[in-house]
Amino acid sequence: MTDLDHTDMEILRLLQKNAELTNKEISYKLHKSVATIHERVRRLKEQGYIRRVVAILDRKKIDKGLIAFSHVLLKDHSANTLSSFEKEVVKFPEVMECFQMTGTFDFILRIATTDMDAYHIFYRKLATLPNITTVQSFFVLSETKSDTAYPI
Repeated sequence: MTDLDHTDMEILRLLQKNAELTNKEISYKLHKSVATIHERVRRLKEQGYIRRVVAILDRKKIDKGLIAFSHVLLKDHSANTLSSFEKEVVKFPEVMECFQMTGTFDFILRIATTDMDAYHIFYRKLATLPNITTVQSFFVLSETKSDTAYPI
């Protein structure tokens, strides 16, 4: 982030909170020209600071009311086993995030399904992957905070 100046950081802060802001709106807020903002946003995308722009949906309105965090332990930790698991687990549409972890479990998955029956079907598919020793799942009861903006 040493390549970013104050203006770049402010653009990132603003876009994290509302990616629908136009270059004109950002220029007004930051007291810069529209051309300057346009060029900086283009550069931030080109350099990979802005990976993509998405709409964040209300999961309950799209019938994805059950969220589970599933901890997965594999039988061994060879590069081939880890890589194979990663390649296969990302194919499941229910898997929203997959993180390789330190500690007791090898991976944590964030799973979104409609209900417990749908999770059970997913679990049966997950269990077919080779080299899984244990899957321990935790179900979200309520959501106190869900933020997509990183503090910068």
